[in-house]
Amino acid sequence: MNLNTKKILITGGSGFIGTHLIEYYQTKGNFTIINLDINKPKLFNQNKFWVKCDILNKVQLNNYIIKFSPQYIIHLAAETDVNGKDLDYYKANTIGVENLLEAVKSVDCVERLIITSTQYVNQFHGIPKDDNDYFPLGLYGQSKVITEQLTRSANLNCSWCIIRPTTIWGPWHNIYPEGLWKQILKGRYFHPGAQKVIRSYGYVKNVVYQIDKLLSADYSMINGKVFYVGDEPIDLYEWVNNFSIVITGKSVRVAPRILLRLIALLGDVIRKLGINFPMYSSRYKNMVSSNPCDMEKTFRITGKGPVDLLTGIKKTVDWYLNTYKK
Repeated sequence: MNLNTKKILITGGSGFIGTHLIEYYQTKGNFTIINLDINKPKLFNQNKFWVKCDILNKVQLNNYIIKFSPQYIIHLAAETDVNGKDLDYYKANTIGVENLLEAVKSVDCVERLIITSTQYVNQFHGIPKDDNDYFPLGLYGQSKVITEQLTRSANLNCSWCIIRPTTIWGPWHNIYPEGLWKQILKGRYFHPGAQKVIRSYGYVKNVVYQIDKLLSADYSMINGKVFYVGDEPIDLYEWVNNFSIVITGKSVRVAPRILLRLIALLGDVIRKLGINFPMYSSRYKNMVSSNPCDMEKTFRITGKGPVDLLTGIKKTVDWYLNTYKK
């Protein structure tokens, strides 16, 4: 399959993964790209691909798809804030997806569709038995379960698959710079001791590489299937410690779990008083809970990403230190 003559439509291309995806296709060849997003791109040189579009506007979305007539659609647009108070907050993940699926069915040009879900559809509950084994984390996870269910029941007339990004990191991330990386830089981060915590992370350029491989893979290998995208599961300490060494030149400090647990309980009280405090119970639980994803099905098709852990961290930290001043 030769993508060089194809049109690629990306929804949510102004976001974190989308920025890297557009950059990838800019450098890979002569592609015709359109980015449908309510927000402007992060990079000025990507403005030429951007069309302001809200996927909740069914007529507008349908018109753009008809007008552009893409052979490939990569759907990234979503509400990803995990703090929504009700499912209505996640309309982009339910009604927006429904609008996209109906638009795809209304045209005959689309050859392949990739729908983005999340690992949060089954979180902290072991490896899923199958693609329909759900244990969603919060309302965000529930909304993405609906994303997947809508896709499966749409009776699409094109080849499609669902991707579940693991915890993706890299340049232009919108949370880590003012969260974990800042705490490491300021010497405020303490890693919980005792047993290992195994997690699934993914350097964003490796994830983009995997998406492209899924986009061009044989129909029989991907159609109707779910793929986690990311790197091999890793000891959380190794991931955080490498960041600490590159950012500060020092290994990350380790603290007893009981101490961090007590600090988290104190943080719960402080946050109820309206004061922002970096440690609280849900964050502590996240720090001490393993949640590896089975990447083998993905690796059989895409292979592992081309960027190793340390190279990805160095590139990310270079961007971080040049973007967020000390």
